[in-house]
This record gives sequence, C-alpha cells and structure tokens, in this order.
Amino acid sequence: MLALLASGGVALANCEEPPERRVNWTRCDKVGVDLTGADLREAVLSRTNLRDAVLVEARLSGADLGRADLQGADFTGAVMRGARLVGAELQDAAFVGATMSGARLDRANLVAVDLTGVNLDDASLYQTELGEALLDGASLRDAYLEQADLGYASLKDAVLDGADLNKAVLEGADLRNASLRDAQLDNVNLLDADLSGADLSGADLHGARIDGADFTGVRLDSTIWVDRRRCRPGSVGRCDR
Repeated sequence: MLALLASGGVALANCEEPPERRVNWTRCDKVGVDLTGADLREAVLSRTNLRDAVLVEARLSGADLGRADLQGADFTGAVMRGARLVGAELQDAAFVGATMSGARLDRANLVAVDLTGVNLDDASLYQTELGEALLDGASLRDAYLEQADLGYASLKDAVLDGADLNKAVLEGADLRNASLRDAQLDNVNLLDADLSGADLSGADLHGARIDGADFTGVRLDSTIWVDRRRCRPGSVGRCDR
C-alpha cells in the first residue's frame, strides 16, 4: 500500500507493490525483472532502475519513465502511447514493433537502439540522441525532432511525413525510400546522407547542408530548396525551376 507524506499527501513509492496500473515505483531497483504483458498504464517509474527488464507486450500508456535506467530493456511489442521517457537511458533497449505514438522522449539516450517498425507518430524527440539507431520502417508522422541527433541512423522506408526536423543532424543517415512529405528540414545536416528514392514532396529544405548527399530518384515536387526557391512540380532527383 502506498504510504503518504503527512504534509501534502504526496504518494511515496513502495517497491514491494505488485506490477499494476498506476503503481508507484519511483527510484526502485527492478533490474532484470520480468514484466511480460504487465499492465503498467499510468505507472510512476521515474528514475527507476529497470536495466535488462523484460517488458515484452507490456502496457505502459501514460506511464512516467522520466530519467529511468532502461538500458538493455526489452519493449518488443509494448504499447506506450503517451508515455513519458524524458531523459531516460535506453542504450541497447529493444522496441521492435512497439507502439509509442504521442510519447515524450526529449533528451533521451537512444544511441544505436533498435526501433524497427516502431510507431512514433506525434512523438516528441527534442534533442534526442538517436545516432546509429535502427528506424527502418518506423512511423514518425508529425513527430517533433528538432535538434535531434540521427547521425548515421538507418531510416529505410521510414515515414516522417509532416515531421519537424529543424536543425536535426542526419549526417550519413540512410533514408532510402523514406517518406518525408511536407517535413520541416530547414537547417538540417544532411551531409553524405543517402536519400535515394525518398519522397520530399512539399518539404522545406531551406538552409540545409546537403554536400555529398545522394538525391538519386528523390521526389522534389514543390519542395522548398536550400536556397528558399520552390522546386517545380514533378521534379525528381534535382530541383528544377
């Protein structure tokens, strides 16, 4: 049972509580715990040590995992709509097939993490570390990725329509056949990125750094180019005026 502070009535964590909806495990040590299929919706797991935990197909929608240690945790197939993972440590975690629409991952560490096929629509990833992450086939429609670091990440066949990537780093990223329709790519770093076959129709690339980037077969229909001029409708591979 949750203890309450005498003044203010603020709930304190009880690390012995069973996994259940709205459980408060703040700062608890849950290293390697098996929570397969657990219902942890709206749970308070901030600063909790869940390193190497098994959360396969767990329900974590609305849960607070801010600054939690989630290194090596397995979130395969987990449902995490609207979950808060601000500042969380997620190195070596697995999220294959997870649903994270509307989640907050601002300033989280997801370097080299496997996010293949993950749904991150409307998610917030401000200044998130995603270098060398695997995002093939992931959905990031209308996601907020301003100043995110996606250097050398793999985003093959990913959908980033309407995403905000202002000042993001995509240097050396693999964006082959990705969809970035109407995306905000202003002032983005695309040095040496592979965009072959991608769709940038209606995207805004003004101020972007594109030296060494591969635009082979890229759709640039009405795209705003790096010099702020709009490409002619039907442009492919180069910005026709």
